[in-house]
Amino acid sequence: MVDHDLKSPFLSSQPSDLPHLILAVHDSDSSIEQSNNHNHIPNTSSRNPFEFIGSDGLFVPAPSTLDPFRNDTPNIEGLYELIKIVICLPIAIVRLVLFGVCLSIGYVATKIALLGWKDKHNPMPRWRSRLMWVTRGCTRCILFSFGYHWIKRKGKLAPREIAPIVVSNHVSYIDPIFYFFEFFPTIVASDSHDAMPFVGTIIRAMQVIYVNRFSPSSRKHAVNEIKRKASCVQPVIVRYPHVHFDQSWGDVSLGMLMFRMFTQFHNFMEVEYLPIVSPLDNCKENPAQFAKRTSHAIASALNVVQTNHSYGDLMLLVKASELKQVKPSSYMVEMAKVESLFRISGLEAMNFLEKFLSMNPDASGRVKFNDFLRAFRLRTCTLSEELFGFLDAEKNGSITFKQFLYGSAHVMKQPLFQQSCELAFAQCDTSGCNQISEQELGDTIRLAIPDYDEDEIHELFSIFDMGGGGSVSKDNFLSCLRLNPLLIALFKPCLVARGSSQVDEGILEEIV
Repeated sequence: MVDHDLKSPFLSSQPSDLPHLILAVHDSDSSIEQSNNHNHIPNTSSRNPFEFIGSDGLFVPAPSTLDPFRNDTPNIEGLYELIKIVICLPIAIVRLVLFGVCLSIGYVATKIALLGWKDKHNPMPRWRSRLMWVTRGCTRCILFSFGYHWIKRKGKLAPREIAPIVVSNHVSYIDPIFYFFEFFPTIVASDSHDAMPFVGTIIRAMQVIYVNRFSPSSRKHAVNEIKRKASCVQPVIVRYPHVHFDQSWGDVSLGMLMFRMFTQFHNFMEVEYLPIVSPLDNCKENPAQFAKRTSHAIASALNVVQTNHSYGDLMLLVKASELKQVKPSSYMVEMAKVESLFRISGLEAMNFLEKFLSMNPDASGRVKFNDFLRAFRLRTCTLSEELFGFLDAEKNGSITFKQFLYGSAHVMKQPLFQQSCELAFAQCDTSGCNQISEQELGDTIRLAIPDYDEDEIHELFSIFDMGGGGSVSKDNFLSCLRLNPLLIALFKPCLVARGSSQVDEGILEEIV
């Protein structure tokens, strides 16, 4: 058996598609809590309530055991750290002043360099570029003020003519500051950065390629711009060796990170330039494969395991933290995989998170059957048990956010979902006035749940009546089902019932 040290690679030389072995460890307290839980436990039937729209069952991957956004030292702990911070407080004041002065000078220099410049598709004129050297010098002083007195470099930066694109891991607010100083690149950044005070002006001077993460057209434009400007790629990795203070972002505020940086004797930073990655000449390589090889090179050099987490997971993590969830990291779902499987955005995932949190999950982030019923205004019946059992992949009487998100996205992806939503509205609108009343909705729902009383119908109607006007338009009806796709199962009886119009017979034949 080969002995491994900290530098031994976790990854093979080539990407592997073998599944990960995940061990789930449950503490004794959780089992005791379950044994004392008197909530109704549904009959987790294996019957699929969404077969009528094309579903062939739901598969939910096991949760990732890794948290790429975790900061190892979110709090100040230990006598050594306390003493060091007290000693460094006078130094921190000097550093803060230096930071403010350098930021102001850099901002003014950049503002002058941008005056009257309109041809932003071509490189800056020489005199403007020389003026930006003032800003770059200020950037190095800012790094110095944060405690990065020297920066260790390994490898060699390739000439721009050979590898015009640099791809890097991004784990701290310090990374972009260093890269700005090191080679003044054109960067790909969120369009929200443009509105940031001071920083937005400097970013504009870098001829940034803006991208809206939630707009497919914006992302496509960014890709086209990258293709126009470059071909080969050089991966670069950044490390922040530490013992007492982890400089990466995560469950810690920017203000706290800056304070901790100012009150350290020295902060360590290492930059390693990796070998260039070029498209393969002997075969046609699509962009996804090229990106996979590049990311694998970075992960191998960092000695870390790759996951499918993305910026969308960070949004979910922050939202769960804001709403005081006990374990916010349990609400991350590896959004890159979710987006590729179901074509839903991070914003849609946020909407599903809000719905899930309205079900009052417990400390472990799981929702019981009764809370599921309450959120969807349902009662205990065969259909509601089938809905919950569809999500409950582990068949233990509770669901996680990942199961809820996968189940909801899976239903929306089905080929007949949109058609079924539109036809359900037509079946409910018996008066033909393009509005659904509470009575009409109740008559339709009772085909699925016959013993629904008036109060329960009123509660369910409130979900569809988004405007509170006492009737539901087609737009509101479709929007509600997109926010709550599981509810389409309530309309199955009316969709497959006899007596439908000739116009809808083709759709009904597909559904049946």
